Amino acid sequence: MKDSTFITRVILKNYKSIAACDVKLQPLTFLVGRNGSGKSNFLDALRFVADALNTSLDHAIRVRGSIRDVCKRTDNPRDHHQYMSIHLEFALSNGTKGYYTFRIETRLSGFIVQTEECNFRNETISNSDIFFNVEKGNVIDSSAKVAPAAAKDRLYLANASGLPEFRPVYDAFSQMGFYNLNPDIIRNLQDPDFGNGLLPDGSNLTTVFDQLSSDTKTGIQEYLKVITPGIERVRVRKFGHKETFEFKQYVAEGRRPLTFLANNMSDGTLRALGILVALFQENSDREKSVTLVGIEEPEIALHPASVGVLLDAFQDATDKTQVIITSHSPDLLDNKDLDIESIIAVGTFDGNTVIGPVDDASRSVLRDKLFTTGELLQRDQLQPTQESVISDET
Repeated sequence: MKDSTFITRVILKNYKSIAACDVKLQPLTFLVGRNGSGKSNFLDALRFVADALNTSLDHAIRVRGSIRDVCKRTDNPRDHHQYMSIHLEFALSNGTKGYYTFRIETRLSGFIVQTEECNFRNETISNSDIFFNVEKGNVIDSSAKVAPAAAKDRLYLANASGLPEFRPVYDAFSQMGFYNLNPDIIRNLQDPDFGNGLLPDGSNLTTVFDQLSSDTKTGIQEYLKVITPGIERVRVRKFGHKETFEFKQYVAEGRRPLTFLANNMSDGTLRALGILVALFQENSDREKSVTLVGIEEPEIALHPASVGVLLDAFQDATDKTQVIITSHSPDLLDNKDLDIESIIAVGTFDGNTVIGPVDDASRSVLRDKLFTTGELLQRDQLQPTQESVISDET
């Protein structure tokens, strides 16, 4: 099986509630922990990178409040030099491997990008590194013969994307997709949207679904039939300049399926459809395919008996893309064959989020298949290892 892992390792410092973490990711990774433990903050750190590259660093910060809302707050309210850093190690589908890292510091007048580095190599093509090193708006070193100008308030990778050698790395990070799908938005009539990829709330779900290949649509419908019994078919129906979903579903003892529009379907069905499309979305340009799909609490609004079906969908989706799931659902994780390496435990200790592999005791129980991950989660026995608390220096 092809390894779809795009981001192999994540090191965060002072990002929201996360003082420090250093975790390795798998093709399918579950972030598991209680409500409010910080699972969403970890996923948001990856989303922050995509947002900053797709729009601007200033916009990525503003939609989260301010730079002081992004950086973990210190005990001293007068400390104006807070910082946060994100370090990502990656592997592209063409064999390129490397890392991308930056550190942002607060200032009285806002923020600056103190340092930013990118370094990678494709050994099948060349033994030389491609890289840049930027400090406070100055390019200190770069493999590019003519390096673009840098700025203190922008991520340099966006500027470097104009160079062919850096473009694949920029595309890979900017094409990560993160989803918290809203059934009410999916239920409403939608405007056609021919942009790249599914939007986070599902507001262009009809267009993305309609563009899928016949085989992919069939696969999604097969999953949906198990999640919502009676569903026979899903298609997009147009109303003037708007469009919505039309479902064919058997009801009670009916011999023929009845037709229902999206506004008559349950939250669980619409959310499940959105999750499946997010997982299996396609792009005619393979170089612009979604590299990573992050989904928050996919179990919401689903019957416990249906949640397990999503696990099969997650595993199937990893043939083409990396998948990260946040969850506190025992039902989703109630499978003794679930790879222990795919479970990242998230807990709160002394007000700080701690993220890491599950502790040795739980790992032993899971390897021996005495309990499932879901059963341990239900007993509140999934905790990160003590080694998950790392020092303040990257």
